[in-house]
Amino acid sequence: MKKGILTLLAILMVAPILFAQEEKKEEKKGYEFTTVKEIPVTPVRDQYRSGTCWSFSGIGMLEAELIRKGKGEIDLSEAFVIRHCFEEKADRYVRWHGNINFGGGGAFHDVTWVWKNFGIVPEEAYQGLPEGEEKFVHGEQEEVLKNYVDGIKENKNRKLTKVWKQGFNGILDAYLGDVPEEFTYKGKKYTPQSFAKDLGLNMDDYVEISSYTHHPFYKPFIIEVPDNWLHDAVYNVPLEEMMQIIDNAINNGYTVGWGADVSDKGFSWKNGVAIIPEKVIEASAGSEVAKWDALTKKEQESKLYTFDGTAIEKEITQELRQEHFDNYLTTDDHGMVLCGIAKDQNGNIYYKVKNSWNVTGNDYEGFFYASKAFVALQTIDIMLHKDAIPTSIKKQLNL
Repeated sequence: MKKGILTLLAILMVAPILFAQEEKKEEKKGYEFTTVKEIPVTPVRDQYRSGTCWSFSGIGMLEAELIRKGKGEIDLSEAFVIRHCFEEKADRYVRWHGNINFGGGGAFHDVTWVWKNFGIVPEEAYQGLPEGEEKFVHGEQEEVLKNYVDGIKENKNRKLTKVWKQGFNGILDAYLGDVPEEFTYKGKKYTPQSFAKDLGLNMDDYVEISSYTHHPFYKPFIIEVPDNWLHDAVYNVPLEEMMQIIDNAINNGYTVGWGADVSDKGFSWKNGVAIIPEKVIEASAGSEVAKWDALTKKEQESKLYTFDGTAIEKEITQELRQEHFDNYLTTDDHGMVLCGIAKDQNGNIYYKVKNSWNVTGNDYEGFFYASKAFVALQTIDIMLHKDAIPTSIKKQLNL
């Protein structure tokens, strides 16, 4: 009995140590971010099963601009923009005999183009959802629309009918609903144009910036990506200055529309971080090089992409950025909003990013943090207010 009591006491004394060790063992390392600068934005939305990130991010950036200008939080309609773009895409697709992109994708300037030409409406006036749907599910819609314009393009009658656009718009009405000619918002009647005018944003104030060497710097060029169906131009600056523009904008209270490629393995939605890790092996450590080379590609990637907060990142040069673009390693993959700056536990700078994949599924409720290296390498282009550009660069761009 006495021996049993002594044994029990020993177990009770050791158990906390064992449990503490187990807890320590299970403790997962990760990134810890401290906010340096944060800009107010509207809540994260959900593009769900649609390729309309460009509309969500473009609208999200302009909603943040309304907050910056003292207009408050206004939920604007992404579907209104999507609808008008599909109408214009159909016209251009047929005129170009099908030799232009047609689909759900787009770019930031699509949003400003619609706002400038057709106005804008609040979300409550136009949700763009067929009966029974609560979120965008655009697979069937896009398939039907594409087959329709392909049929028109084939010109089986040897002459296009005068009603083909009416038929196309009928499909859009079925899937997205009729576009309101008038609506009431907070007790006041508007048209899309009068509502846009009342919001007070001038779309000519918003410009797009990129950085590639196959075009001259400080000149606009039509960026060669499939979703640039409007063939709109961006301003070209050196990489270092593109990063300066982003920093200057955020530090002065402007959000930045960010078009980038998040298909890289350095992007982890679950962990809420995007990095470009560097394989670091000392040149003198021959045995370490041999060990690395002996690993399979999957094993090498598992060591590089741990997302444990210890990654040393690759130095991004203008040449590397160009190489990735030229070889389709960086494509027009996704649109988001840069809305802040943060530091990790090692003092490295990251940009806070507002996404449009709902608030679930990652550690930061729909936001994530992209390293400077990731932004420098993976950015296709950015959109922002021209006053957010440093004066010296703005002057060189003749803005």
